[in-house]
Parts: sequence; C-alpha cells; structure tokens
Amino acid sequence: MSKKKILLMSDDLRMHSGVACVSKDVVLGTIKEYDWVQIGGAVKHPEEGKIVDMSEAVKNEEGVSDAYLKVYPVSGYGNPDILRQVLDIEKPDAILHFTDPRFWVWFYNMEHEIRQNIPIFYYNIWDDLPDPLYNTNFYRSSDLLMGISKQTYGINKRILSKYDYEDWQTQYVPHGINSRRIFKIEDKGDTKFKKFEEQYGLNKYKFKVLYLNRNIRRKQPGDFVLAFKHFVDGLTEEQQKECCLVFHTQPSDENGTDLKAVCRTLMPDYNVIFTYDNGGPMNDEQMNYLYNSIDVYMNLASNEGFGLGSCEALTTGTPIVVTVTGGLQDQCGFKKEDGSRLTAEDYVELGSNHRGEHKEHGEWVHPVFPSNISLQGSPMTPYIFDDRVQYEDAGEALRKWYDMGTEERERCGEVGRQFVKDKNIGMDADEMANGFIKAMNTAFEKWKLREQYTLEAV
Repeated sequence: MSKKKILLMSDDLRMHSGVACVSKDVVLGTIKEYDWVQIGGAVKHPEEGKIVDMSEAVKNEEGVSDAYLKVYPVSGYGNPDILRQVLDIEKPDAILHFTDPRFWVWFYNMEHEIRQNIPIFYYNIWDDLPDPLYNTNFYRSSDLLMGISKQTYGINKRILSKYDYEDWQTQYVPHGINSRRIFKIEDKGDTKFKKFEEQYGLNKYKFKVLYLNRNIRRKQPGDFVLAFKHFVDGLTEEQQKECCLVFHTQPSDENGTDLKAVCRTLMPDYNVIFTYDNGGPMNDEQMNYLYNSIDVYMNLASNEGFGLGSCEALTTGTPIVVTVTGGLQDQCGFKKEDGSRLTAEDYVELGSNHRGEHKEHGEWVHPVFPSNISLQGSPMTPYIFDDRVQYEDAGEALRKWYDMGTEERERCGEVGRQFVKDKNIGMDADEMANGFIKAMNTAFEKWKLREQYTLEAV
C-alpha cells in the first residue's frame, strides 16, 4: 500500500527556530510512514520560488529507501495561490499546520474548500487560561487537534465539547527532544568540549545559570537578573566569584530590554557572560555543549507554551527552575494525592496548576509558583493570564540548587533525564513521532468528507 502524503505548513524545517526544529523532528521521525511536502516559511526567504527536493539527502541520512520530502520555500507564511499550486502538484492526503493560527488567517478562510477533499490536522498550543474562545473557529476548522501541552489538551477538549467532536479528534502529543542533537556528554574531558568552554569563558566558573529565551517582555529577562542577584547577594565573596549568569540571547531587543545596561546597573560586580558577543547563535553541537556546561537552566516566563529549552536541558541531565505556567508544568512531574502524576485528562477539569493545587513534583525541578496572576490582552488575543513570579522566590530556588552541591545536582538532573526520556511521558523525539503516527493514522481511518454547499433558487 502506498504511503499517505502530508503537506506541512510551518517554519522551513531547515531553519533554526523552535518551530522549524520540531517540524524537522516530526518529518524525519515519521518519514518511514509518510511522504512529506512542506510550504516552508521564513522572513524574506532567500529561496522563495524554488522547489527543494530533499528526498535523496533524507534517504542517505535516515536510511529510508523510499523517503519523499520536498520544500516549497515562501517569504512570510504563503498565500492561497501558493497553497492551491502545491495542492495541485503534490496532491497530498492531508494538511498538517503548526504555528500560531494568526499568521495563517488566509489558510483558515479556505478551510471549507480544503476539507471537501482532505482533512486538516493542527499541532497546536496555547499559553494560558482563560479558555481562548477567540480561537474557537481555528479549532473548529481542524479535523484533528494534537495538543502540545496538557493544558492545551484541556483547552481543546473544553472548547470543542459543545461541537460534537469525537475523542479521536483531540490528542495530547508533547514535543519530543531529538537525542541525536541534544544528549548528556559523559566525558567532559573531551578536547572539543573543553575548547568550547574556553572560547566562551565558561570554564572559569563552578555554578552557571543559563537564560536561553528571547529577549522579550513576557520572558521576564529583568526578573531573571534580579533573581540571580538575589541568589548571589546571599553568598560569601568567595562564593560569588564562582557563580555566573549566562545569557544566550540578543543582549538588546526593542521587544525586550538592554540587558547589558540592566546588568551594569543592578549587579556591576557579578559575573555575566553574553554568548552573542562571541559568535551569535550556535549550531546543534554548540547548543549541546552549552546545556552540558551549565549547572541550572532557569525559565521565568510569565507565558510559555511548552519551553523547549528546559526540556532540552533535562535531556542532558541539567536540573531546572521554571515558572509554573503553560507547558512548563508538564516538565515538573506534578503528582496527585495518590502519588500518580497529573495526566492530560486531569487538565480538562484542572485547567492549570498555576495556583498550586498540586505541589508535589519531580526531584529535577524547583518550580516557582506565580505570586500574581493578571489579565493581559491585545486586539487579536483579547485576554490571557500573565503568570508573574516573585524574583526572590526564583532566587531562593537557585540557592537550593547551589547548596545541594555538584554530586546531588547531577543525581537529580539524571532523574530528570530519565523522566523526559520515559516512553510513557512522551518528551523524546521517537515518542513524539509515534504519537503523531497513532493520531494521524486514526484520523485517516475515521475522517469523512465534508458536504459541499448547494445553492437553491428561492
């Protein structure tokens, strides 16, 4: 039987955004099961108008003799004409959409035209409550919704409950980390690893805390600095010298702040490394070295759909500090009163654990519960909770990891590594691919053609 062909609409999988990296892992992880075509978006794409056939490269890389993968590069996110051309040329059996639907309004305006022939699958996420009823039409335009976080799964189930969606149409499929790219380095005496640490000055410090988010307001970079300062203020002068804050982000961004100015003013005598001063963004190998070099990964975002950075850090055995919000909750391993872990089904009723209904968590994380939950919004997204933590609480969480010592931190980090690699958790790339295959094959079996409209004279 011939393989189903799926058209993926997302960031170009050859790029380095989070969406692009996950897109690549999904495609390569399922290339044995499906043929793939992508309308690959990028800002001012240098290959716009070309057709890039990656089939031979994938055959060699993945060892799949009948691999089929073509990319149609576009600037921005395409338009109806491009989509119709690709549909006519490639004749896919389904469309898989992945990214914020607001970038693809033109696509959703075509949903009835598309769904008369093939189904639409949506790999979706939403950062926080209250339930985004303004997303309802996007959700209803999709035949299968795969929620990236347990919170998103709950949102999908609640919103679609009144529209006769069947259970197979809403699934929980978390992001999975590719262990070929990100993994624990057992031998840190390796020459290349040591040269990497020397290049960025990381070898000078015994306790390093990493900021990896974009320098934008909802990622709270200023609070991150204050949390680190609060932590280091409580140490002796000798201890302070062995601690370092590592920023792997643009030091200055109009959507965020001037981090160098913040650090110069608030903690002029403490150690800070800006990796972008020494080469800018890193490739996969360098990123893996970075995760393996640091001692704690911290994410204090007030909204976070999933949090790839913290999950990748755990994959290397590095413990974390995170805000209890959005998809970051899934990485905390929260438990119920009976000792079992919270499931996606639990979030249908729970909504979110950001108010601390469940406090027991995994050894690999010191979660920071929000001290303030405020309602923010914009014309396109009228309301969404903003989960803000006290920077002092985050600083105390860092102090706990510091006081624990290297050996115990590494033990906890290893427990976290086993957690995200557990097949029952699903945060490994292979398990993510299996989740896609199971959900989409079920959809192919159960999906029915939409009825066409008919016009009658009155």
